Amino acid sequence: MIRVLLADDHVLVREGLRALLAREADMQVVAEAGDGREALQAARATRPDVAALDLSMPLLNGLEAARQMAAWEWGPRIILLTVHAEDRYVLEAVRAGVRGYVLKREAAADLVRAIREVASGSVYLSPGISAAVVEAVRWPRAPREDPLTSREREVLQLVAEGKTTKEIAGLLGVSVKTADAHRTRLMQKLDIHDIAGLTRYAIRHGIIQP
Repeated sequence: MIRVLLADDHVLVREGLRALLAREADMQVVAEAGDGREALQAARATRPDVAALDLSMPLLNGLEAARQMAAWEWGPRIILLTVHAEDRYVLEAVRAGVRGYVLKREAAADLVRAIREVASGSVYLSPGISAAVVEAVRWPRAPREDPLTSREREVLQLVAEGKTTKEIAGLLGVSVKTADAHRTRLMQKLDIHDIAGLTRYAIRHGIIQP
């Protein structure tokens, strides 16, 4: 039995995917989540074999959640669900440890196959992914260096979503002073000193969606 975690901020999408997987005798949805932070908690609690994560989730996006899960010794194999077929999104996902990349417009047809493929140790990319990306995955180049740490990317997403420093501190489980220090450091690294500029950067780099 393949144990699956579904994470998507749209309840109707999750219900549809759960109904799809319920028809498969070898699959069981063991947890659901509406944002990336819930997904991390649910994965720790249930230890699924496969985590299917929406790329564009609030509080913590699917790519950042995937990076954190991929670093766990026992972490699940990860599938990213997204509307984005652009090369940069796919390559970033593969570099983050994602094993499956499924385009939402093809999810009904692809997700079941993707789950079986990644559960068996293979990599699955939707047919809509360009041949250029497949070649880049097979023959990878050194990735561009990200100036931000994982925690700074988390803070950036929360700032871009309009969260206050106090709210960020509560979500991260740190002091207000620590949250403010993270925020100040990422502004210095990026040389961006206003929220509008940080929001534009977050959109441009796929951390949040416009």
